[in-house]
Amino acid sequence: MGRTRYYIYDPSIPHFHTCTVVGWMPIFTRPETTQIILDAFCYMQTHHNVVLHAYVILENHLHFIAKAEPAIIQRFKSYTARKIIDYLTVKKVNLILQQLTFYKAHHKTESDYQLWQEGTHPQQIQNVEMMRQKIDYIHYNPVKRGYVDKPVHWRYSSARNYAGEQGMIEITRNW
Repeated sequence: MGRTRYYIYDPSIPHFHTCTVVGWMPIFTRPETTQIILDAFCYMQTHHNVVLHAYVILENHLHFIAKAEPAIIQRFKSYTARKIIDYLTVKKVNLILQQLTFYKAHHKTESDYQLWQEGTHPQQIQNVEMMRQKIDYIHYNPVKRGYVDKPVHWRYSSARNYAGEQGMIEITRNW
């Protein structure tokens, strides 16, 4: 995929982001790889003043709504890619590593692998109605895929937070 034309022009406004694994490979079927994403979200909130409003992690992509500088989102993708590739290397998950090499863009000469498709396609949240629509989209994604019957049943999502239950990580519900 080519580079995206979408950009975060005002980081003080929440944006809806999608990060997709190259080739739509199922990387997030292991708790360890999913935990890397959750830990990175927490780090961004604590150390980079990122305001995370909602998220869902599925087997081959993730969606989230956050207020963040574009450089922080790029660092998030770079850091999580490096940590996940390191994990896969240590665990000798060679088939997936071979696929990450196969799907790597030709201009990415500085590394042997590529985990994420380029860009996150940030969409600025225009109003309360759009925010609600995007949060519902995020939380109902596992339901639409047939993985669970209710959004709160999907462990790797902020749906529990919005239902007043304990989620995997803290999010900011005030928007």
